[in-house]
Amino acid sequence: MNTSLKNLLPSVIVAIAILAGFSFKSAEKSNTETTVYEYKQFSTIESILAGGVGRSRILTTDDKGTLIEKDLLNFYSFVGINFGNIANNDRAIVDKINEWTNQGWELMEVTTGAQTNMNQGTTNQGIFITRYLFRKSK
Repeated sequence: MNTSLKNLLPSVIVAIAILAGFSFKSAEKSNTETTVYEYKQFSTIESILAGGVGRSRILTTDDKGTLIEKDLLNFYSFVGINFGNIANNDRAIVDKINEWTNQGWELMEVTTGAQTNMNQGTTNQGIFITRYLFRKSK
């Protein structure tokens, strides 16, 4: 190997090592940056009271904190479970999810719960509640 190349080789290796170090630091820095999110939620309340007596709703608030309600149908009619009502509610809920995702919101979490009235040993009263949590980077 040429003597001048031998003398130049350590400098080239050091230069490559320095450049690699800068590249690594840049990648490391971008991985530790945090994204700031804003959150938005809507809730559904679905009643199991028969015959439309309950109050099933989609509940949201606007940017000013004003409550917005959209009617849903109850799970039960006077003759029993009403699958048409459930399908109608599913469409309304999916429409709300699509509306928000089209605005750039990401569905993060869905939480469900149920409450029944056990007074006098009956369970013919109650609600299902579902909360849909969305986020969007600021």
